Amino acid sequence: MDLVSPNPGLIFWTLVSFLILLFLLKKFAWKPILEAIFERERSIEDALNKAELAREEISRLSSENEALLKEARVERDAILKEAKELKDQIVAEARNSAQEEGAKLIEKAKVEINNQKAAALDEVKNQVAKLSLDIAEKVLRKQFDDKQKQETLVSNLLKDVKLN
Repeated sequence: MDLVSPNPGLIFWTLVSFLILLFLLKKFAWKPILEAIFERERSIEDALNKAELAREEISRLSSENEALLKEARVERDAILKEAKELKDQIVAEARNSAQEEGAKLIEKAKVEINNQKAAALDEVKNQVAKLSLDIAEKVLRKQFDDKQKQETLVSNLLKDVKLN
């Protein structure tokens, strides 16, 4: 039973040892431990603040990236639209130019055909006139071979001519 009954000397010396230990811990250990705890708390708080700032920066950059992508899409669409309009304009100009050139060539061909036609008609007229002259010459030579026919012809011509 001695173990369970408290001895006043043991209680006193246990209390003195505990107070010395408490004093030593307060003097040498609690300050560094509390400073380490406060330092750790400040570093965690700083890290949380930096993480919040980084999250806000990422959010801002993300929204800026979205805006830049949207602007790039709009610019791309505008460039494509402008390129399509330019292509359509070039095609239309080429078509108009080809039609004008075709019309000029057709007109030139018509003029050339008319010139060739006129030249052919002139050639035909010249050949007809030459043939007519050749025929008339042959007819007249035949007529003038016979003396009596010449006199008959002259008398007929004189009858037709009336003197005023």
